[in-house]
Amino acid sequence: MKVFLLAALVAYLGVAGFVWFAQESLIFYPRPSSGPAVAPAGWRLETIAIRARDGTRLAGALLLPPGERPPPLVIYYGGNAEEVSAYAQSASELYGRRAVLLVNYRGYGQSEGKPTEAALVSDALELFDWAAQRHDIDPARIAVHGRSLGTGVAVQVAAARAVRCVVLTSPFASARDVAKELYPWLPISLLLRHPFDSALRAPQLNMPVLILMGDADDLIPKKHSERLASLWGGPVERISFEGFGHNDVGLHPRYAAAITEFLGRYL
Repeated sequence: MKVFLLAALVAYLGVAGFVWFAQESLIFYPRPSSGPAVAPAGWRLETIAIRARDGTRLAGALLLPPGERPPPLVIYYGGNAEEVSAYAQSASELYGRRAVLLVNYRGYGQSEGKPTEAALVSDALELFDWAAQRHDIDPARIAVHGRSLGTGVAVQVAAARAVRCVVLTSPFASARDVAKELYPWLPISLLLRHPFDSALRAPQLNMPVLILMGDADDLIPKKHSERLASLWGGPVERISFEGFGHNDVGLHPRYAAAITEFLGRYL
């Protein structure tokens, strides 16, 4: 019995040690570049290559619509396995005639470096400031849109900068809560170095938020999104798409229309 218990303890500590040392590979799934970004018809695309404070090169695209000058801007933060510049061609469908900034996280696409929560948030703040200083962007009308992991980045940007409104797709209150549900037998609070704690910041956020959820989401169950909605300090609009899950929620016929209508009211 003692040998069995010792072996079980060693195995448990081994798994916990693996989670501690390998958690970046469990959280982040960098994707290579999907090729040159393509702008919607009539839009102008500017290839972005910016050096972060530590010298890391961040790459992506800024899409500028025809018409209004300077236009409002939407900054998109993708999920943990998204190469965001691949969405350039659908910018007008999702956001209407609003400029869109799509810059890949560290290690994704043509961006250098390795992703961590601290690095992603720091980069996002630098990119927000860079965009707000451009003459062809209206700095008073900037929205952020995060999906899945990216909601944790979007919320932290909204807490630190003058964001007009926020769109969150499949958000969670904290990555710690989601991980505890997936691994209830591990001391997640002690192991997790990237908690993406949106619940901590949500009560202080007074700008409007649109929360989009798939009611069949089994990766970030709807209850996690609902908890974040209940904590938000400002006006909350929420839409649950029946029968849609984590990866296909954006395919619902009402998904893009819900975003453009929300932005039309606040941006």
